[in-house]
Amino acid sequence: MKKLLLSSIAFVFLLTSCGSKQKGELTGVQGKKWYPEKPYGMELIPRGSFIMGKSEEDQAKLLNAPTKTVTVRSFYMDDTEITNSEYRQFVEWVKDSIVRTKLAILADELGIGPEEGGIGDYAFKDADTTRSSVYDKYMLDNYSGMGKTGYEGRALNKDEDLIWDTSEYPDEYYTEIMDSIYLSEEESYNGQRTIDVKQLKYKYNWMDIEAAARASIKGNKSRKEFIRTEEVEIYPDTTVWIRDFSYSYNEPMHNDYFWHDAYSDYPVVGITWKQAKAFCNWRTKFKNDDNKSRGRQFVNQFRLPTEAEWEYAARGGIEGGTYPWGGPYVISDTGCFMANFKPQRGDYAADAALYTVEAKSYEPNDFNMYNMAGNVSEWTNSSYDPSAYDYVSTMNPNGGDQSNTRKVIRGGSWKDVAYFLQVSTRDYEYADSARSYIGFRTVQDYMGEEDSTQ
Repeated sequence: MKKLLLSSIAFVFLLTSCGSKQKGELTGVQGKKWYPEKPYGMELIPRGSFIMGKSEEDQAKLLNAPTKTVTVRSFYMDDTEITNSEYRQFVEWVKDSIVRTKLAILADELGIGPEEGGIGDYAFKDADTTRSSVYDKYMLDNYSGMGKTGYEGRALNKDEDLIWDTSEYPDEYYTEIMDSIYLSEEESYNGQRTIDVKQLKYKYNWMDIEAAARASIKGNKSRKEFIRTEEVEIYPDTTVWIRDFSYSYNEPMHNDYFWHDAYSDYPVVGITWKQAKAFCNWRTKFKNDDNKSRGRQFVNQFRLPTEAEWEYAARGGIEGGTYPWGGPYVISDTGCFMANFKPQRGDYAADAALYTVEAKSYEPNDFNMYNMAGNVSEWTNSSYDPSAYDYVSTMNPNGGDQSNTRKVIRGGSWKDVAYFLQVSTRDYEYADSARSYIGFRTVQDYMGEEDSTQ
């Protein structure tokens, strides 16, 4: 019977092939025309070569950045550091997803569906099988219950708005879930209950392509051996404002900097390297979920820049420049400081700023990048090795050693002296560390050739 079925399929295939529009010619698979879309808030950095490293005097005598001519491919880069407002969007999305997941699981355990209202309005989408496609039913029947919790892969119902006003909670089950995401009464004060930020975890998978490529030389291994799972607490560490500076009154920054609207356009800080990576993954997912709903092609991933990409973008096309604006001075011809740092033997306020400033402050460089010097130092994807320039490739160089927890930071910050603002100065911090002076910006590879109209 099975052979008869296969023969029938083959016969039908032959019949349909006769009417092919390709007329026997090698025309290639006809896909959609690809039009690169400039990501919101990003600038195109055109491919090119530059002399990476310290062409000027290495005042610190670190000898960790000898000059080297390298070439980088085209990429998009955020024109500012990621702001508090942008990172709050990530936090709000994670909070929303966690609450919806808790509601859906409890509704499933209680056997309450959309037709019963209350918490049932937030049941998994497949709870109402009459509205499920054949594919959705197949996936539910064959793959549900296979994950760690048994609920992996089930779609949340995001059509219903969450209710945050306690006076409007629809039933006791909804109240139970909402109560579980807040700190207990014992941990609250001034009559305010706040979200338990320890619960705000973002979980994602990624594939270690480099490890897979190396392993392929030695023999065949299963693809799943190179899929990594990360689960990261994503709320910024606001205590950095206190811990970074002993015997210093910085409580207002601890209390207000991340969440208050007054600081929405300031760069987010208190973010570890791992949290920055999680943000990149979420930003890719957030964009591609929207593209999927619109029937568009997926975009490639957002990520942290390599050290070489960061320096190339910071230089703004100026060969041998000391700073993003060229240099060698940090004061303009009108007598104004050109970045936010610690000038004049520690006079923090001399540059018109005490801590950070808004992400779109001072003049941008020739690639239209703001604050590539000063304000906050920025995480890169590269691991720090003092001798990295001696062995990294001259094409898209990257010292991406997964076992090395020291990650390169670049650009200097509001609390640094001018030396750290130089585009060639290298510094590092540990991947699990958060600081009040380290933020980040993201990049995305450009696909295709540069378009002068971009």
